Amino acid sequence: MRIVVTAGGTMGHINPALAIIEEFKKKEKDLEVLYIGTHNRMEKDVIPKKNIRYESIEIYGFTKNILNDFKDLVLISKAIKKCKEIFKEFRPDVVIGVGGYVTYPVIKAAHQMHIKTFIHEQNSIPGKANKMIAKYADVIGLTFLESKKHLKTKGKIVYTGHPCGAWALNIPKKDKESLGFTKGKKLVTIVAGSLGSGSLNQKMKEYLQSIGKKNYEICYITGKAHYEDFTKESYAPNVKVFPYMEDLPGLLKTSDLVISRAGAGSLSEILALEIPSIIIPSPNVANNHQYFNAKELADKNCICLLEEKEITTEKILTLVDQMLSDTAKRLRMIHAMHSLDTKNSAEVIYNEIKELVS
Repeated sequence: MRIVVTAGGTMGHINPALAIIEEFKKKEKDLEVLYIGTHNRMEKDVIPKKNIRYESIEIYGFTKNILNDFKDLVLISKAIKKCKEIFKEFRPDVVIGVGGYVTYPVIKAAHQMHIKTFIHEQNSIPGKANKMIAKYADVIGLTFLESKKHLKTKGKIVYTGHPCGAWALNIPKKDKESLGFTKGKKLVTIVAGSLGSGSLNQKMKEYLQSIGKKNYEICYITGKAHYEDFTKESYAPNVKVFPYMEDLPGLLKTSDLVISRAGAGSLSEILALEIPSIIIPSPNVANNHQYFNAKELADKNCICLLEEKEITTEKILTLVDQMLSDTAKRLRMIHAMHSLDTKNSAEVIYNEIKELVS
């Protein structure tokens, strides 16, 4: 089987693309994969290191600068032509788009050549590219059912969940004592994102300085961009600060509570691992999509939703105490996450695509 996968710009698109590829590798003995991404963003480095054949196209996102956007229209036309040449040589059975503006010319070219297409939307509010290419997709996989009302398509829409959840399940559990935490104490892990959040970090500093008398411990992950500034402060002895955490799901498995942003990848890991959580959506994302990601899960009682504008030290102290001590609430949350059954998302996507091309 031959598949073309396209996704780019951020790891939020690249990681689910890789999860889908891994599922195909498990299921298809004679699989051939070709990845199409941009010439200048992170996928150009990430994908070749995975020993996946990579083809680049030159394309940029629209900026509302008339001159730049006119140039990009020309580049889109060139990219569609290049994709068609790639497809003639590679002869894919299906083209899979997993988000980012690079997917537009790839999926459109496949549609024009009558090649089957599948796209996946990670967020509750679809990105611009997926809104534009939905009409070219034969099947659309959704992480959130909310996305459906924002997409105009004649293709099949299916709830798949997010394919990165299965990855989290396969990562070994970390030994929290090796990180300096106490075996018998509850652990709260707070994640501000891979790069971090200046606004969230500022709001959480006072909280971290106020928990010295609490009987739980905090692992605070600032994000690499904010670590140096964050360590200039002094915190309670039961707080440990890290810039980044490799294999984060391994740490989440040993955590009693997670406080996190509402990126689709992060939420998929929390759901798959069924960890009680307080979710604080970033207000600085397109279409406020993190809020809507979190709202859909909060409405299902899977998470506790807290908006950044509502954060106070007292509010966080109260919420954390409640979440750690209220066993009934924790069990209700875990049951609600379990009922979503998103652990086999990559397999669901594989089966949908297999049916599409058969």
